Amino acid sequence: MENQKLEREKEVLYWLSRIPFLGAVTVGRMRAVTESYEEIYNIEGKVWEARGILKGDKSERLEQEKGKFHEAAEEYHSLADRGIRFITILDQEYPERFRGAEGLPLWLSVKGRLPDDHRPALAIIGSRTATRYGLEIARCFGRELAKGGVQIVSGLAYGIDGAGQQGALEGGGDTYGVLGCGINICYPREHYHLYEETVRFGGIISEYRLGEPPAAKNFPVRNRIISGLSDGILVVEAREKSGSLITVEQGLNQGKDIFAVPGRITDPGSVGCNQLIQNGACPVNSPGDILEYFGVQFQKKLSLHEKNEKGLAKKEKMVYSFIDLHPKHLEDIVNDCGLPLSECMMILLDLELKGFVASFGGNYYGRKL
Repeated sequence: MENQKLEREKEVLYWLSRIPFLGAVTVGRMRAVTESYEEIYNIEGKVWEARGILKGDKSERLEQEKGKFHEAAEEYHSLADRGIRFITILDQEYPERFRGAEGLPLWLSVKGRLPDDHRPALAIIGSRTATRYGLEIARCFGRELAKGGVQIVSGLAYGIDGAGQQGALEGGGDTYGVLGCGINICYPREHYHLYEETVRFGGIISEYRLGEPPAAKNFPVRNRIISGLSDGILVVEAREKSGSLITVEQGLNQGKDIFAVPGRITDPGSVGCNQLIQNGACPVNSPGDILEYFGVQFQKKLSLHEKNEKGLAKKEKMVYSFIDLHPKHLEDIVNDCGLPLSECMMILLDLELKGFVASFGGNYYGRKL
């Protein structure tokens, strides 16, 4: 009997989740004055208007949505065949990190898993238009933290988000992507492989109905889930008015710890990070700083620039010393090291094959972490 009641409540919650003008806050207000979610369905729209919970034409639109309940229930019962689970605040699987927090979701669609409540989780966020340096830093942090058992949460977006999550996969760990669209939509499309790998080794999560397209208004809302699923937030490259700072603000309201990678004071892409540090965020220089914070055992020598150069020949070490994370043109490398062009190119190729250097378009080369 209890299972039947729970299923009925989840059917109603699924129906509510498909109504575009209702969100978690409004549904929470409705539930606060009812005995169950099913009762929300049974109450006429004009009653909600009289109570001041629905305004304008929303009460009439809610009555119209009741005609779609059967369709919603059928879709709900088809989710398992699509590899999707509908996790609600009524389920034991609902994230413990959410409980007691205001404004967090009442429901989540999940492909794969949710983060483990008993293991540390960190959000890695930052600019969508990140520099090569920022991308490499984010990937390195994601990789090394994942090796240490830290779960990586982000938004699957271009730039820092995707780099941090890709790093987590490279480190053999698990990562979780929170979408600003329906869970059956990969956004951006270019991250489809990352989307699939995230489902396989972690989970994709969305608060939005199936088929909901990505919209600008959705992303600040979904950011509270990224911060809510995490114990701390790491910002790598953020401009002065970056959307990442919205996530930080939400995380602070949720009691999360904030970390930031320092940047050059002349770099517009680092202004947001530097300001966060000025305002009390913890500056980090290596993944070890965060592992130490989480109490994870790790080798103290872990650092961002620690490629073991012992296996390199003398000239390889020399060429390598003139390269950093910011891509450098071949002509500049040749001028700096003083070697003939052909010899320098052969050495760069060897360094690339050994995993020390990455090549970019236009004869640019940069270090790999």
